[in-house]
Amino acid sequence: MSAGLNNYKFYPLNLMSFLTIFTAPKPFTNPHIAIIQRNAIRSWMQLGEKVQVLLIGDEAGLGETAQELNLPHRADILRNSSGTPLVSSIFSLARETSPSPYLAYINADILLFPDFLTNLQQLVSALEIQEILKPFLLIGQRWDLDITHEIDFQHGWEQRLQTELDQKGSLHPPAGSDYFIFPRSAFTNMPDFAIGRAGWDNWMIYHARQQGWLVIDGTPSFKIVHQKHDYSHLPGGKPHYDLAESQVNMDLAGGLANMYTVLDTDHQWSKGRLQPAPLTKLRVVRRLERWFIPKNGELRGLQGGFARRLRRWRRKLERSA
Repeated sequence: MSAGLNNYKFYPLNLMSFLTIFTAPKPFTNPHIAIIQRNAIRSWMQLGEKVQVLLIGDEAGLGETAQELNLPHRADILRNSSGTPLVSSIFSLARETSPSPYLAYINADILLFPDFLTNLQQLVSALEIQEILKPFLLIGQRWDLDITHEIDFQHGWEQRLQTELDQKGSLHPPAGSDYFIFPRSAFTNMPDFAIGRAGWDNWMIYHARQQGWLVIDGTPSFKIVHQKHDYSHLPGGKPHYDLAESQVNMDLAGGLANMYTVLDTDHQWSKGRLQPAPLTKLRVVRRLERWFIPKNGELRGLQGGFARRLRRWRRKLERSA
């Protein structure tokens, strides 16, 4: 362990954990953001002793939350010139701190159901039985839901949440990713992306595909819930797509051609089986779009024009799905 570990207060680590969930929360100064982040973190803590939760960053209120929930906390995070935490630092600190064989970066507004760990263990067992030794990346779509209250994690909370989700929730289109699960041997050399900005999540999928790893869509089996919020925590209250740091992220990722999504996974985990990703109409359109996007990412000229039309068609299909 590095000398930095001695400079920050820690709470007990579970040295026998199967999975470490790590996250870099936003400041806890906005009351609604504080509520949904506490909800998310506490839902992860319901997964049991085989899951370790690790909080990373020095945002306002994070240290106090870690202390209150008795969770390990790394505050020695590196930032870019704008003061935004770096994805590379977050992943490095998680790997340095956790002994778990599997790691999961999950956005701090995402609720997990109790079957999350069971589904992951079944997937890992299936890979072992099939003697698939190469790394994998597991991602998936999220469900969006408005939650403005602290969740009571007493008996039956998951049934109450599921009922609310059935009544008021909606499946988010397969753009952007909110969780990434992978063996600790993967993603050891991350570019210096800014967290909370566009582009880095797309690069994760692209990089895994380029490395020849299994890239698995867990949407049918892993139901995750995104607690909706505004963008008041970002500069100017703008969505992260409109920020200059997002363009820097995209440049680091290699441009538009490398902006992969859930539609670019090559496998799917469904009903306890690992199988090739189904060739749906949406995936076919996305595959054509990806093929036509010029390497420089500029949607101009004949080739770029075809890519632009396919992109519009794909987004229309996503909205109507």
